[in-house]
Amino acid sequence: MTRLLAIETSSAWCSVALSLGDTAPLFRHELVSAGASQRLLPWVEELLLEANEKLSDLDAIAVGIGPGAFTGVRLAVAVVQGLATAAGLPVLPVVSLDAIAAQVVTSASFAKLNQTHFAVAIDARMDEIYWAKYEIDSSSAHAIRLGEIHLSKPEEIDLTGIYYLAGSAIQMYGDRLFAHSKLPSNALDSSITISALGVLDCAKYMLNQKQQIQVAKLEPLYIRNKVALTTSEREIAFKKDR
Repeated sequence: MTRLLAIETSSAWCSVALSLGDTAPLFRHELVSAGASQRLLPWVEELLLEANEKLSDLDAIAVGIGPGAFTGVRLAVAVVQGLATAAGLPVLPVVSLDAIAAQVVTSASFAKLNQTHFAVAIDARMDEIYWAKYEIDSSSAHAIRLGEIHLSKPEEIDLTGIYYLAGSAIQMYGDRLFAHSKLPSNALDSSITISALGVLDCAKYMLNQKQQIQVAKLEPLYIRNKVALTTSEREIAFKKDR
């Protein structure tokens, strides 16, 4: 029986799930904005107590590593580093967009279209989006990411060969996403949010593929390497633009 704990705080949602074999996972998920740090550890303790399990008896801990809100990603990674170190457990680092893709695969609206290719796009702030393309693996029904995660202006998303789009960028940027390709309204899901359940689905697949890592190798995923320039960098950029 596979036992996994999943933690996700890369967005405004604080989310924790505990999976014990084939039974429905225990789950806490709440829109908390800046309050995730006060809930994470109490929720983990509550779920373990409810399941009558010890942290050290689990097989691994999964965590959303971003991209996403800097503070939230760092919080989840730091908490999992502490928990995994204390319990001597390996970790499963799950990319945020991959976790959303895992939820898309199980959604009723996506299933109705009977398609295999879709994209996930989320708000990256600073008038940009994170996005990636996915394909359903016929043998495992798992969403496989096609290429890298992109950071771009909403108008620059490439929807070629894509028949379904999900994520917060739809509500945030609307028609700006469809400057080059259009999708019907029934092929859009703006309500889907990242949660520990998506992280859990990815983690199960990763564990089966033996993709767990030692906690010492765990680190956040940053797509946007720099969110601000130093004074000297701004001066150099200004001179280049002149």
